[in-house]
Amino acid sequence: MLFIAVFLTGLITACGGEEETPTPEAVNVEAGMPAEAMDIAAARGLTPDDINAALKTYVPSGKLDDYYLFSSGGQSGNVVVIGVPSMRILKNIAVFTPESWQGYGYGDVGSEAVLDGGNVDGTKIRMGDTHHPALSETAGDYDGQWLFINDKASARVAVIDLRDFETKQIVKDPNLISNHGSSFVPPNTEYVIQTSQYATPLGWEYAPISEYKEKYRGLITMYKFDREKGRIDMENSFSIEIPPYWQDLCDAGKLVSDGWGFCNSFNTEMATGGVESGNPPFEAGVSQRDTDYLHIFNWKKAAEVAEQAGKTEVINGMRVIRIPTAVEEGILFLAPEPKSPHGADVTPDGKYITVAGKLDPHVTIYSFDKIMKAIEGGNWTTDDFGIPVLDFDEVMLAQVELGLGPLHTQYDDKGNAYTSLFLDSAVAKWSLGGEDPAGYKLLEKLPVQYNIGHISAAEGDTVSPDGQYLVALNKWAVDRFLPVGPLKPQNEQLLDIGGDAMKVIYDMPMGIGEPHYAQMIKADKINAWEVYPETGWDPIAQAPSEFATASRRRTHRA
Repeated sequence: MLFIAVFLTGLITACGGEEETPTPEAVNVEAGMPAEAMDIAAARGLTPDDINAALKTYVPSGKLDDYYLFSSGGQSGNVVVIGVPSMRILKNIAVFTPESWQGYGYGDVGSEAVLDGGNVDGTKIRMGDTHHPALSETAGDYDGQWLFINDKASARVAVIDLRDFETKQIVKDPNLISNHGSSFVPPNTEYVIQTSQYATPLGWEYAPISEYKEKYRGLITMYKFDREKGRIDMENSFSIEIPPYWQDLCDAGKLVSDGWGFCNSFNTEMATGGVESGNPPFEAGVSQRDTDYLHIFNWKKAAEVAEQAGKTEVINGMRVIRIPTAVEEGILFLAPEPKSPHGADVTPDGKYITVAGKLDPHVTIYSFDKIMKAIEGGNWTTDDFGIPVLDFDEVMLAQVELGLGPLHTQYDDKGNAYTSLFLDSAVAKWSLGGEDPAGYKLLEKLPVQYNIGHISAAEGDTVSPDGQYLVALNKWAVDRFLPVGPLKPQNEQLLDIGGDAMKVIYDMPMGIGEPHYAQMIKADKINAWEVYPETGWDPIAQAPSEFATASRRRTHRA
């Protein structure tokens, strides 16, 4: 009891600050903690770390969080909005799945039309698997205006207006069946970029699996975004054909690397299973090589080429730059990367790309400057499709051994990186070393619960990360919450990364979907409406509705 009292007194003194004058109801620090508070702490068995975490995350009634966290909802097909540090759910944004309580997709012509925009070959699709939200950016920083989210199941992308947190548009890629490396945006949101995951014959054609190498392909689709209209402009969008490797995750360059994109891949073996035919089992077949390929593409050059006559082929209404043209025009390059990679993350200064190989305990850091010199030098080989493969030693700067199952990386404001470790169930903190390979060092590992996937740091994938908070999106909760049957919630853990050592300060059960990735933005960057600007407002068009009933002042007889 005495220990807790002393700890609490010191903690409140440290957190209180000299500028604030306590109200009569506030704690009198000099007198120590109230006996009731000490009794509560003792009765609940709270440790000093528990109390510290509670003070850091508690947001009193009527007070507001510092950040919004926009989390994909996985198979719920929606986006979940969470306040940080309180970890309170603020809203479930209906996207690919109808929501009756919001009137989204039920009896409302406008929202039904939005959902119909994602129909597949005339068939209504009313479910989704949301994976990667992307906030719109200006000069590499979140601007709080728009949010984009993909549906992996049906290769669709949605546009959400953050003035009212409502979905305004869903588009379907006419040539893909599924996507994964989506959505992500360049520093000024000229495009919303999507990549395929599983290769298919383009344009919904059929080809037997025996012709996989010859007829199956992937795509990088550049959806042109019209900021003024708040819509993806399909007429000015285009795709880049890529090999039938399985593209996983991507990131756009920034600052010095603006204009380029980086997307990792696995199954460069082009394995298709077939144990009955004497082939390796599927899981083993896609992991035989020691390296896969980082796709390096010049999207600004591609946008110029797409406008030139004869440089594209129109497939199902979409302009496609085929592989030979992409190679001839210097748009597409490859570089070896650790096997089965799951993250390609550009550093805040745009100078380096971090790749984590799920089946390699290292993260590999590539130098953009070295990549440019290797391209200029022309000392490369080619893959089976004639695409230049840069020499690994010419483009790799450093490797850091972090642990088992490294996946995804975020950054803070102090020159550190954070990588999720799926098999270790941990977050690894390591230093960015600039041009000095020796400066890249593992600093700390913190266990999380359990089997972490993505992570999201406060503005951690922009040109100016905030640090302070990081959310671990864990696949399993197991023993963390009250039992609710065999299907358990996910566990979203809030980490304090602002001090010398990382600490878990909150466990949040997520029982309404399977979040995959999330982005965290300063709350003051979002200017959400409290009410619509006018009576009779059409929330899809964001303008007064022509069908609205106009208000009229009544006159009364004396």
